[in-house]
Amino acid sequence: MVQRVKEHGFSAISIKVSVANRFRRFSKRIARSHTETLTCIMDFFEWHGFTPNEKFEKNILQEILKNRNRTEASIAIIRDIEITQTKPTNAILHALLEQKVKQEKPMRVEQKVVKKRPEIEITVPRIRYERLTDKMEMLKRESQYVVEHITLVKPSFGKPYLRLEITEGELENYKRTLKNL
Repeated sequence: MVQRVKEHGFSAISIKVSVANRFRRFSKRIARSHTETLTCIMDFFEWHGFTPNEKFEKNILQEILKNRNRTEASIAIIRDIEITQTKPTNAILHALLEQKVKQEKPMRVEQKVVKKRPEIEITVPRIRYERLTDKMEMLKRESQYVVEHITLVKPSFGKPYLRLEITEGELENYKRTLKNL
């Protein structure tokens, strides 16, 4: 069988066992191989201009300020694009669409004749009104009585439910009252 020739050659580096074990644990979290992990670490330090011998806090602060300046410049560029390109384009499209809508309006509009019904004032005789208000008051009292005798039951298993705590005679009386209205 022909063995595949590896693309990259490997080299050994002598490292203390404790450092090697620590690097292996770190490498498992970062990348698939130890080579990829070392490449990422070196790229990070080179990209940001850090060296392990310098004070890390000062370099990070400088990097944050540098990135902030980049962010502010990006925001300024986006605002400029919005002002010079997006808004005028939207205004032109809006103007074109308005002209199209204006042109599509019909030249002659027919007027529809709407017949208005004469307003009739509806009056109820006083006796009928008083009887209706009495029935309404009675229905309010009966409903209030039923509502006051409802309790919420929360069993340990299943959904909570409402329990009506009135006698059968009171329930029949309430049904009859509703039926007679």
